[in-house]
Parts: sequence; C-alpha cells; structure tokens
Amino acid sequence: MFREKLKVLDCTIRDGGLINNYKFSDGLVKAVYRAACDSGVDIIELGKKLAVSDEYTREKYGKWNFCDDDDLKMVIDSYESDYRPLIAVMFDVGRVDISALRAADQSPIDMVRTACYVADTDKAIDMARRSKDLGYQTTINIMAPSAAIRTDLMEALDEVGKADEVDYLYLVDSYGAYYSEQVTDYLNLYKEHCPNKELGFHAHNNQQLAFANTQQAIIDGVNLLDATINGMGRGAGNCNLELLLNFLKNPKFDVAPVYKVIQEYFVPLREEIEWGFNDIYGISGHLNQHPRAAMKCRADKEIMDNCYDFLAECTAEV
Repeated sequence: MFREKLKVLDCTIRDGGLINNYKFSDGLVKAVYRAACDSGVDIIELGKKLAVSDEYTREKYGKWNFCDDDDLKMVIDSYESDYRPLIAVMFDVGRVDISALRAADQSPIDMVRTACYVADTDKAIDMARRSKDLGYQTTINIMAPSAAIRTDLMEALDEVGKADEVDYLYLVDSYGAYYSEQVTDYLNLYKEHCPNKELGFHAHNNQQLAFANTQQAIIDGVNLLDATINGMGRGAGNCNLELLLNFLKNPKFDVAPVYKVIQEYFVPLREEIEWGFNDIYGISGHLNQHPRAAMKCRADKEIMDNCYDFLAECTAEV
C-alpha cells in the first residue's frame, strides 16, 4: 500500500551546499540530477537563488547559491531521460532580487521555495505571490518554528492561510529538536490555521530522528517530503533519501540509482567535508539551539569531540 499523493523533494544540493559554500563540482551535481531522474523523485532543488552583490559573489559562495539559468540548463541538458523531476530553487527573504526572475515558461525553474523566519512571513508571502504571478509553483518554509513564540507563529500561519498563491506550507525542524509527538502537535497547529494548504515537512537529524519524524509527518497527512542523498545537509544533515524511498514502497521510485551516486560520489566526498550525526549535534538538537555553535565546535580539531565541554558551555548560556 502507498499514498499516491505523496511527493518527494530531493534537496541534496541546496541543503548540502550549506556545508561547503555550494562549491560542488559540476560532475557531482550532474550525477545527483541523473539519480533524481532515474530514481523517480518528484522534485529536485538545485540550490538557492540569491542576488549577486559585492558581498555575495559566485567566487566566494559558489554558483549553486545563485542558480543562474545557464547553470541549471547545463545540468538538465547533461542527461537525456524519459522522466524529468521538477526543478526547484530556494529564495531567502531579503537576499533575492525577485525582479530578475523571468516568467516560468522562459525558465528551467518550475518551483520557487521561499524560506523565512516567523517575523518575515509577510515578506515571504509577497515573494510567493510574485513568483506565482510568473507561473511558478510555490512553497513557504517557515524556519525554526520550535524557537518561535507560539502566538506569533499562529499569527503568521493565519496570514499564510489567506494567501492563495502559496501551494505548500512547510513545517521545518530547523534545529533537529522535535520528537514525533511535537511533529504531530505542530502539524495540527498548521492544519488548524491553514486548512486549505498542502503541507510539507523538512527534518534535520540532530537527534537521529529525521527519518522517524518524516514517517510521523506522513502518518499526519503531509504530502511533500524533503530528503537528501546520504542525509547530506547542514550540520547533522537531513532525512536520508535512500531510506525514505525504500520506506514509501511506491513502485514509481527506484532507489538503486541513489545508492550508485552514494558509492561513486558521496563516499569519497566524506573525505573532504563532514555531515551527519555526532554527539555535538545531538546536544544542540536536544537543547533546541541553532547548530551554528555546534558547527563551529566541529570545525576546531582540538575540541571537535569535546561533547562534555560543549554541553557545559551550552547549558551555562541558557
């Protein structure tokens, strides 16, 4: 048995890019795209679409932070397939020149996902509205709801509920802090305030619960699920795409191409950059804290495994 409405979004390049400034080789990005085509995932997010500026340059931040049309076409044209997933990019509120976005029928992009914190939900809705007017599918991904004042979150959800231009509303476990009962609680809140919205879920693996919490979101009726190849993502990473495809048991999915790209590209990549669970990230998730302090600790080889000291430092600041 499987639910036909369930869709899977592979955000490997976008979320994984947060750990290496989006400086993936063209070969790796093409391989990930090829795996997305051959595995049958519904959507692939190939990065962010920031505005280039003196501060944010392609040289410093990597081209997948900007997702120029020519770069996207280079990837898409690299592999001929009978099936092509939708192409998504992510907007960050305040860092996008949306006036430069072309109409969807003139672009390789199919979906625009807008990420915001609760305080900027109104700006995200405006960006989603302008994206929708240009013909794109749209999502709003409210980040760090676990750290938001609940009444403020409810007000933000009420505004999203009124915005017909928003196709999907995401519950995002930004800090990897949720347990399954909290996933259910927050999804019930989202349903109450946005009963007309399809919901999405994006998990982080700080407490090794990203896969389990994604399963809980499925039980609770979510129909758009984020995952990444080999769990690659910021800090502790995300729900593993290969585990999710196995779990869903939908015959349209084929997990073998995902394991192929893991073996050929991601196993060697682990020699260069780190992602995935460790006790430092586990502490930050348990304390519902942004992983920036944990990432800083892991970057210092002298203290990267000093979990007792990290716990003491974090709890002293609470």
